[in-house]
Amino acid sequence: LAAPLAFGAVQTWAWTALLVVGLLLLSTWAASSARQRAVRLFWSPLYVPGALFLLLGAVQYFAHLTADAFATRESLLSFSTSFIYFFLAGQIFADRPREILPRWGFLVAAYASLLAFFAIIQFFAGGGLIYWSIKPQWGGWIFGPYVNHNHYAGLMEILIPIGAAYVISRPKGHPAKIPLGIALVVPVVSLLLSGSRGGLASLLIEIQILFVIALWVAPLSRRRSIALSMTFGIVSVAVLFFALAPMEISKRLEGMASLSPSSEVSLGERLRVAKDSLHILRDFPWLGAGLGTFDVVYPQYRSFPSDLRWDHAHNDYVEALAETGLAGGFLILSALILGFRSGFRRLRDRLSHETGWIQTGAAIGCCGLLVHALADFNFHIPANALWFAISLGIATTPGRQPHRPPVTQL
Repeated sequence: LAAPLAFGAVQTWAWTALLVVGLLLLSTWAASSARQRAVRLFWSPLYVPGALFLLLGAVQYFAHLTADAFATRESLLSFSTSFIYFFLAGQIFADRPREILPRWGFLVAAYASLLAFFAIIQFFAGGGLIYWSIKPQWGGWIFGPYVNHNHYAGLMEILIPIGAAYVISRPKGHPAKIPLGIALVVPVVSLLLSGSRGGLASLLIEIQILFVIALWVAPLSRRRSIALSMTFGIVSVAVLFFALAPMEISKRLEGMASLSPSSEVSLGERLRVAKDSLHILRDFPWLGAGLGTFDVVYPQYRSFPSDLRWDHAHNDYVEALAETGLAGGFLILSALILGFRSGFRRLRDRLSHETGWIQTGAAIGCCGLLVHALADFNFHIPANALWFAISLGIATTPGRQPHRPPVTQL
């Protein structure tokens, strides 16, 4: 909850604090298991590609197979932080899903609404400052606590589906169902107001996934009411957005596929950078140029003049291929396949109880950020990577019974 508030935890002190807290939590979990003289381990198939990816980065670093050892070490620490939270989320939530997941779903829905409300107020009355007092050192298009509006949209892409799934999971007549459903309009509107075209595209895909799932598992008698409810929600969001949005935001979203230059990186420039980055893969095909080294290596491959500093490829998949080669690409592809299989397995059974809905919402949120990664670098923003890791841990861990025998005596 605190990580996004610290400018997305992009500063050294913030992501270092995340690592320290993660290690403390891991130590606490291990100590608790030791006191009980039993370890309850819930297996996730993503542990294998995750551990191998860490090993790949370690080989690059210790074998001096990287263009910048310091950048690779920093990236290893960053990925280790996300992996720790991914592991802990899976173990803690899977151990007591019925007790913890509903509370977590409510917390996410409330948090997203409150953060979005703050972001909208700051958008209209912030004067281009974060928290009405802080001006970004290098400029940028701020929104909420983030210097980059696209990264604010990335966070909302994760939070909104979880909140929506929690609302859907509430039984009919539950006192929080209608108020929270109305409140979730606020983060959706804030995402649109951020002007992030990648965020809008990802949100539309998330809505389509949720709509198809809801219709698929619902009985025939309820499908019409579900369709009407979602249509009403979309219309409400559109009306509120166009009532609040300045003209330049509306025009920006209308030009989602524009290839022409603009005040920020255009789609055409992103495609050129992605194409140039593949030339790095050609020269470092097996292990890549080294984790975190894109900033150092890319200037040698840039094919067009630019005054901008391209510290990221604005495509996390292409950047990962350039930095980790075909070995890293294979691990990422394996993780994607295993993640989709684990996150959407046995949907009918999973969606028969409230914890399953929240797990599915977390899986849909992960899908949104994966789509946005085609045109941005949200996975290099520590707060967003952290939320993705926790959501992925919840989505891919068995909700009822552990995959393996639950207790191992020490």
